Amino acid sequence: MNQHHTMGELRMIPIAQIEVLNTRERNKQVFDQIVYNIKSVGLKKPITVTARPGENGTEKYLLVCGEGRLKAFMALGESTIAAMVIDVSDEDAFIMSMVENIARRKSSPLELLAGIQQLVAKGYDKRTIAKKTGLSVEYVQGIMHLIKNGEERLMVAVESGRIPLNAALAIVGAGNSSEAVQAALQEAYESGQLRGKQLEHARRLIEKRDSYGRALGRGTRRVAVDITSSSLVRTYLKEVERQKLMVKKAGAAQQRLLFVIGALGQLLVNENFTTLLRAEGLDTLPTYLADRVWPKGN
Repeated sequence: MNQHHTMGELRMIPIAQIEVLNTRERNKQVFDQIVYNIKSVGLKKPITVTARPGENGTEKYLLVCGEGRLKAFMALGESTIAAMVIDVSDEDAFIMSMVENIARRKSSPLELLAGIQQLVAKGYDKRTIAKKTGLSVEYVQGIMHLIKNGEERLMVAVESGRIPLNAALAIVGAGNSSEAVQAALQEAYESGQLRGKQLEHARRLIEKRDSYGRALGRGTRRVAVDITSSSLVRTYLKEVERQKLMVKKAGAAQQRLLFVIGALGQLLVNENFTTLLRAEGLDTLPTYLADRVWPKGN
């Protein structure tokens, strides 16, 4: 992208003829403040667009930067807006729009990552993306690896600073094994990559990742899809062993209960023993035991 491309001409152009290339959501409070400022003091800085041939010989414009200002003008019912019209290709216009959003660093982590994803989808390699966005090659390479594996939760955690990129990549490298993931966490802690709150963030993130999946916004607990015949057999055998243990414990408890019932039956026919129990106030039995020591009717 050459510098002379950024030189342009200031014009008043119809809002209806502007197409937004790289739209992004904004905080309502921030947007309301933009509207208020423009309504109070007017547009301080024109938006930037690039012209294209439209239908019926009319021009249309691709928005390069200034989406917030444009939408504020639309909210105020304006039909035209001051714009700096520059001559750039569609590709450069898109890149400039995305890079401006990244440069602000006030966009959400997902917006930044979505921009990088768009560049990846357009076939840019890590070095080109790093050069165009001002990010480091190592950071872009790591994010591209997370994108490839669909690790949205990890990407957002990295971009928001909750966990470092190296720790996120270690978690991905551990695969689907819980033991391997825990080992990766321990190694990251011992190496100093995770400290204090970052370790706790990583643990909570992994729990959510295991329960709800790697992607965001699904809202429902994930159903495991990696069930195999061998895992089903292992689960079945484990349940059989659990049931056998329960039966064994129940049998042992029944034998002890029968012993107690038999012993009480013999003791309670002894007059001296029952007299001693009455003297101590111990001459009653729980109904459950009494019914078995003295069957009903006796």
